[in-house]
Amino acid sequence: MSYKINVIEYFEESYKKYPQRIAVKEENKSISFEELHSRVLSYANYIKKTLGAKKSIIAVLLPKGIDSVIADLAILYSGNAYMNLDVKNPENRLNAILEQVNPNCVLTNNSIKKTLNQNVKVVNCFGENSFIQKNEEFDISFFNDLIDTDPLCVINTSGSTGTPKAVILNHRSFIDFIEAVRYEKLISDGEIIASLSPIVFDIYSFELCMLMCWGATICVVPEMFSAFPTKLVQFLQEEQISYIFWVPTIMVNIANLKLLDFFSLKKLRMIWFAGEVFPTAKFNYWRSKLEKCRFVNFYGPIEITLDCLFYEIKEKLDDNSPIPIGKPFRNTSVIVLDDNNKLVKDGEEGELCIRGSSLAMGYFGNKEKTKNAFVQNPLNSKYPEIVYRTGDIVSRNGDGNFVFRGRKDTLIKRMGYRIELTEIEHVVVSNLKIVKNCCVLYDSQSKDIILVYESDNQLDERIIQKQIMSVLPKYMVPTKYIHSYLLPRNTNGKIDRNALKNSLIGE
Repeated sequence: MSYKINVIEYFEESYKKYPQRIAVKEENKSISFEELHSRVLSYANYIKKTLGAKKSIIAVLLPKGIDSVIADLAILYSGNAYMNLDVKNPENRLNAILEQVNPNCVLTNNSIKKTLNQNVKVVNCFGENSFIQKNEEFDISFFNDLIDTDPLCVINTSGSTGTPKAVILNHRSFIDFIEAVRYEKLISDGEIIASLSPIVFDIYSFELCMLMCWGATICVVPEMFSAFPTKLVQFLQEEQISYIFWVPTIMVNIANLKLLDFFSLKKLRMIWFAGEVFPTAKFNYWRSKLEKCRFVNFYGPIEITLDCLFYEIKEKLDDNSPIPIGKPFRNTSVIVLDDNNKLVKDGEEGELCIRGSSLAMGYFGNKEKTKNAFVQNPLNSKYPEIVYRTGDIVSRNGDGNFVFRGRKDTLIKRMGYRIELTEIEHVVVSNLKIVKNCCVLYDSQSKDIILVYESDNQLDERIIQKQIMSVLPKYMVPTKYIHSYLLPRNTNGKIDRNALKNSLIGE
């Protein structure tokens, strides 16, 4: 395999190798690698020549499917970076993202009824009325000046100011992950993927890489199936899925209903999971029903491009033993620091910090946050060396594998989504002005987001919930509401989050 300087080079090889293989399957529609390549070049030609975009961010507001894949790949071929938006997000959130990133344009279709920022150009070039014509003369050589440090995509994640943080990832970081999993032999050519993650997830972007690099087929899981575990497992059986990369919440629901007792998943051979802790008892159910499958636990925040540690579970685990997050991939190094920025000993807990070429470029338009998260390695005073401070607390066990212990701050992972609890507080207090003071907590056992608000009178929970849902996506909306006449304060007058958490959750 030759050295790659951008991910497009993988696809240029794969579409020639597997021209008639199905690249993307969406309900009753599908597209081959050859046809996908042709349509991608047509859209790339339009982006390059008509829109005149180069080395820019281009937003995509489309449902996940064949069109979104075409849009993302065409943006890359045109020498730009894509930023996928969630069509289910409230308009306020979409516009906050657009105002912060200010993309060259938004590619969408006429069926999506969203009122977007007037300063952003909206291009309705997808759907039944698409005006993009097949172009046989597109010159692909122009992307040769794309180098591995050029941006590949922007992924928005929860931020503390009410506006999501826009994380910039480049070609090199994705190539680094591709080659790391290739080295560990964790993927085979021609996998059939049950693509469940939202279009705004980094998992979806990696599924695009699997398509480009390994000739994988992306089978888009109908969105409604997420709420119906039986339909999910039935989908795996009917589509003869060989590979899944899911968040544990979905898999726990399937285990609770013991659905694997009723379906034959003979083709499924590789199961990856990441994003949150997978309760070992529920994992053991999956393991007992799919003995021939390989199971791999991945760990990593978006700032290091997908995942940086992995653990393939080969041994039998006790139901009460946590599943390790494992060891770092090749070309990734981790250090675990105490509160004084000193290395901890094996068995001791500390903050996990990452270094390597998998690190993101930073946060779009936010030098201060980038500076605070991507810092000089405190163990190296000799030359510049950037590490990312994850805020996650880990320890190393006797086998040399790392075990996740918890979060250092208010950043949580729920249903695979990364959520900054202070963003919810900011929306309640500053944006919606529902109350003057509040505190948002997370119960990791019940998976509840708890809004504790300060008010002279108890408010109607349904009204609060409806207001919050107008601004935030469903997965960020609190599930419990607690009234308090006066929230506890610490000595500097700030709300005492730890005191509240101890009294209400007991953690």
